[in-house]
Amino acid sequence: MAFTILNTEGAARRGRFETVHGTIETPVFMNVGTSAAIKGGISAGDLEQLKCQVELSNTYHLHLRPGDELIYRLGGLHKFMNWKRPILTDSGGFQVFSLARLRKIKEEGVHFASHIDGAKIFMGPEESMRIQSNLGSTIAMAFDECVANPAQYDYAKASCERTYRWLIRCKDEMARLNSLETTINRSQLLFGINQGCTFDDLRIRHMQMIAELDLPGYGIGGLAVGEEAELMYHILDVLGPYMPQDKPRYLMGVGTPQNIVEGVHRGIDFFDCVMPSRNARHGNVFTWNGKVNINNEKYIDDPRPIDPGCGCPVCRKYSRAYIRHLLKAGEMLGMRLAVMHNLWFYNTLMEEIRNALDMGKYEEFYQTYRIKLAERSPD
Repeated sequence: MAFTILNTEGAARRGRFETVHGTIETPVFMNVGTSAAIKGGISAGDLEQLKCQVELSNTYHLHLRPGDELIYRLGGLHKFMNWKRPILTDSGGFQVFSLARLRKIKEEGVHFASHIDGAKIFMGPEESMRIQSNLGSTIAMAFDECVANPAQYDYAKASCERTYRWLIRCKDEMARLNSLETTINRSQLLFGINQGCTFDDLRIRHMQMIAELDLPGYGIGGLAVGEEAELMYHILDVLGPYMPQDKPRYLMGVGTPQNIVEGVHRGIDFFDCVMPSRNARHGNVFTWNGKVNINNEKYIDDPRPIDPGCGCPVCRKYSRAYIRHLLKAGEMLGMRLAVMHNLWFYNTLMEEIRNALDMGKYEEFYQTYRIKLAERSPD
């Protein structure tokens, strides 16, 4: 594993991350396939065509269904979904936030009631590492607690301290698992996660603590969970000086094209979000002129592609009118085409960001698109 900074412009970084499953050019957006598939009927072959570098899957969901031990017996997640490029698995920590009514947190870990059938599940640092080892992902995330914002200071502080103790346990367990000959990916990488809600001092202290562990990379969790975007950007500004300069930085669960442009401007290397696929399935698509709701009446007979400036497989062949018709008719093809377009757009956005950084023109790119990508397309 090696992370190399190729160029910088202000806080923005252009990098290259070499892994056992291939090289990742950064900044990068990871396409979210929660249950080892992108919702909307997108295959691993489609992901390659859509310029995806990293696929992201969910530890909790795959543990429940079909089961991480089954995936292990079938050779790991890469073979299971026929994907040869890098995979990042989250730890199950986000479900501590999203399934708040179905869980109980203790020092040893978290007791869940399955959202599928109510069955009792326990997941702690060791269990999360073992599940992710069974999956054989390229990058495994540490088990943590994601706390909703706004939060009480005392609770956030105690949560940070527990998350740090859990990280130590994750690191020890991964080292043990990677030493076993029966482990699918003995080069699996562990990323720690910074928490601290929206409290500057907690964020800084927690980052200082986890940076001392010299992990392969670091996530920033607990943002985009209730706070305003400007407050999220403030936390990124606060953390910048305290994050290891020679390690990848991952802003977890973020976000919109505007969030990404702003995040790169503040030194973030990795992003992920369900937004491109989720929004697409409801007819909300992204273009270089802003957002488009393809369900709008004005597109009923529009012969143009979603984005005339886009080179994706959808825009090369299909019209807004046709895609709108499919969505209105409830045809699965409509969702598939819209998702394909949005994933292409996100991956191309990252490609253009990297090109701008290569040429020393990111500030110009940033000023051009930071507002434009957040607005409704005028046409």
